[in-house]
Amino acid sequence: MSDDEPTRNISGGDAGGGASAVFDASDDPDAPLVERVVDRLGERYWQKTYGGQDAFECLVRTVLSQNTSDTASQPAHDALLARYGPESADNDADDDADLAAALADAHQPDLAETISSAGLYNQKSETLIRLAERVCEEYGGAAGFDEFVKREDPDAVRDALLDMKGVGPKTADCVLLFAGGRDGVFPVDTHVHRIARRMGFAPPDADHEGVREAIERELPAEKCGFGHTAMIQFGRDFCSARKPACLDDPEACPMADCCEQVGVYPDSDEVVDPADTVE
Repeated sequence: MSDDEPTRNISGGDAGGGASAVFDASDDPDAPLVERVVDRLGERYWQKTYGGQDAFECLVRTVLSQNTSDTASQPAHDALLARYGPESADNDADDDADLAAALADAHQPDLAETISSAGLYNQKSETLIRLAERVCEEYGGAAGFDEFVKREDPDAVRDALLDMKGVGPKTADCVLLFAGGRDGVFPVDTHVHRIARRMGFAPPDADHEGVREAIERELPAEKCGFGHTAMIQFGRDFCSARKPACLDDPEACPMADCCEQVGVYPDSDEVVDPADTVE
């Protein structure tokens, strides 16, 4: 297990890197496949507990990351905080400055220009302003929203987040995990969606919510946080969408012995969406 969180922004950056924790790997050969996979990923990468990020900033960060890479969204996040956050020149390092209030009052073209590196910047700037206005109206600002996310029933928090236009299941679950620190929450991004169906611990035609339900049903709650981030790293390192490591050499993938390779056909050098294998 690595001592340090990877530099790539899969866990919310330095401010949300989480605290080291050790979880016992299951010694049950009949343990659910997803638990055996996550245990091995935890040994390969890291085991962390998450939580403690500011909930509204976490929401902003996750919206910026939608449909783009960390390489693109991180500079947008940094630029947004530099212009609108507590440490911005306008706020003069005011600890009481409210990011939600600042974004609610933002001029949309200016915000769009600020976050342009994240892609879809017009749409995302409109979403961020709309979310900020709602957070200010319903929770009194970022501090009230943070308290709601961290103290209320997680199902109620998830429902409230999903009721916000521009917030989907993955965004809601990231806020619950990285800000709320809730056990049993496994956000499903494109990497997790692909890997779960390809390896066989979710149905090949499952949508994102179906994958989430399959994982959270079988995986011990305390393993969901590090399982999410470790699975993303595994997807980047080995189980990519078009060229998984097993395509050229089955032994090149450290999970080859417990993967059903749904939609991967080394004999023909073909990779298809697992849903396309369903008859």
